[in-house]
Amino acid sequence: MLGGGAFTAFTFFAKGGLFPYLTSGRKWAIAIYEGPTPFDLSPAAGVPVPALRASDVTDVPARFVADPFLLPQDGRWFLFCEVFRFDTRQGDIGLATSPDGRRFTYERIVLDEPFHLSYPYVFEAGGAVYMVPESGTDQTVRLYRAAPFPTKWVHVRTLLRGAPYVDTSLAVHGDRVWLFTSLPSNDTLLLFSAPTLEGPFEEHPMSPIVRGDRRHARPGGRAFTWEGRLYRLAQDDTPSYGSAVRAFEITELTSTTYRERAVRETPILSGSGRGWNARGMHTLDPHPAGAGRWLAAVDGYRKGLLAGWR
Repeated sequence: MLGGGAFTAFTFFAKGGLFPYLTSGRKWAIAIYEGPTPFDLSPAAGVPVPALRASDVTDVPARFVADPFLLPQDGRWFLFCEVFRFDTRQGDIGLATSPDGRRFTYERIVLDEPFHLSYPYVFEAGGAVYMVPESGTDQTVRLYRAAPFPTKWVHVRTLLRGAPYVDTSLAVHGDRVWLFTSLPSNDTLLLFSAPTLEGPFEEHPMSPIVRGDRRHARPGGRAFTWEGRLYRLAQDDTPSYGSAVRAFEITELTSTTYRERAVRETPILSGSGRGWNARGMHTLDPHPAGAGRWLAAVDGYRKGLLAGWR
């Protein structure tokens, strides 16, 4: 994602020919939710809300943290997110860890490129851990492998190139790897597939599968399976960017066809009207965490002052 912010430090002097400034914008933060289904979630009991904010980032000057993705490994939980920096005006990928998936400690930046990174879609496949972060300003979709997990990431392959793809989400269904991605207009959803994770990816004959609709085009979190059915999550960018998250059941997905239906008419996450997520929410990463229980990382924003250099 791009936009908005919070700040952890601010000094009123020129720095390298740049000058500090204050303005208003989106202050994104991350929380941990839980519930009986991936569609019925609320703040986890006994957990600070938010669980991670810009002031928790210790190694770079952060405007905000957003786009959280979780991965449980070896009895611990690892949370990857965008850390948007006010010195470079771009996102890096940060890491926080937890022994129980509820209280997280920020660790460090684990992936930094010359271009903006966000939406660190992390997952396991074939005994390895991979990440597909958003790299739209590079006009690519890039696949990274942990080597070793969780602090070092090696670029394995470029899956797509030639367009400013944003918030790419993947799912394995049948004998194909399916890739959902959007464009900065936020009203178009493209669909690609490949026989393996490393490609080659070909565009689906029905793609774009969403056209001209900012309510459910841009991906808003992990594609997942629940009760044997495949679901995808989408941002609702009306009336403004990052307002809410909607869920869709994918009812038909073949090499030539695609169909989906909304899980419900209303969003499953949205701004609360007050506090840390007063104005909107736009990323959800749900995980099964025991019988009848789901644990999820979410983000949200409120309006406030942010700092930067110009």
